[in-house]
Amino acid sequence: MAKNPFGKSRSQLNPYAIYAAGDWTWHVCKTYKAPESESKDVYARWFVWAKSPHTYGSYEGGDTYRAEILQHAKLVAAEPEWLEAQGMTPTVGLPLPTTYLGRRVVGTM
Repeated sequence: MAKNPFGKSRSQLNPYAIYAAGDWTWHVCKTYKAPESESKDVYARWFVWAKSPHTYGSYEGGDTYRAEILQHAKLVAAEPEWLEAQGMTPTVGLPLPTTYLGRRVVGTM
């Protein structure tokens, strides 16, 4: 069984990846399965902090199905390890989540 590299929870301001679609944003802060297992499970879920028109400008934390995010949203920021684990080629110009958010997270540099 492969170890899950994204199983440790992160804060909303230091997510592994950020996905966006229109007024919706998801900060992926934890996954419950290793990436190899997620791709085989339609019910794989991620812990996210999500912002939408329904949250009135704030974020709400909770589990969301991986498939829903991937179906509706575009990756806008990610850690290099996230890209590698998701089988994506690093994209020139795709920022780190902390850069995308315009914040420096203490203890990550």
